[in-house]
Amino acid sequence: MNRIAEIVECLVKGGVVLLPTDTVYGLAVSPNFEASIDRLFALKRRPRNVNLPIMVSSEAELAPLGFEISEAAARLLRSPLIPGSLTLAMGFRSDYRPPWLEGRDEAAVRIPNDDRLLAVLRQTGPLLVTSANAHSAETPDNVEEILAQLDGAPDLWIDGGTLRTTASTLVNCRVDPPVIERLGVVPEAEVLKYLS
Repeated sequence: MNRIAEIVECLVKGGVVLLPTDTVYGLAVSPNFEASIDRLFALKRRPRNVNLPIMVSSEAELAPLGFEISEAAARLLRSPLIPGSLTLAMGFRSDYRPPWLEGRDEAAVRIPNDDRLLAVLRQTGPLLVTSANAHSAETPDNVEEILAQLDGAPDLWIDGGTLRTTASTLVNCRVDPPVIERLGVVPEAEVLKYLS
């Protein structure tokens, strides 16, 4: 059972959900609930100055969030690497961004290649999703170890078995030329193929 309805209901009511992604396990919250965001930071013991990444279901959701999509970001977004294990850091246009993104110069955003997660995102809208681990610790590959590591428990957890522990590759497209800031699932050569 995919439990999509259960996940969506939890998120839209302000819950914190632990769930598998196409890379590592993630902790997800709706950005519409400040208390949920606070809980997520507390669960991970994550400093508040370390911003949370965003997941969306499609490129069409980026413009309404105020992202400024550079030529390099556009090439990667339309490449076979997305949806997938590639995260893009992008800046914002000056005209608009939602209140929950105020004060941020840039944000990391990803479109996952996971049918259940995409189905959830299509119903909830953008989510804040971060790796399910204590801050600065390795992300465990199973739910039991994750729950033991967190400072408290999420409202709902979805056990997807043992997952790989390699995160997405992060490319900063706010700078020109773009910079690979974290090597993960997607090799550097694959990224450069679409940037050259």
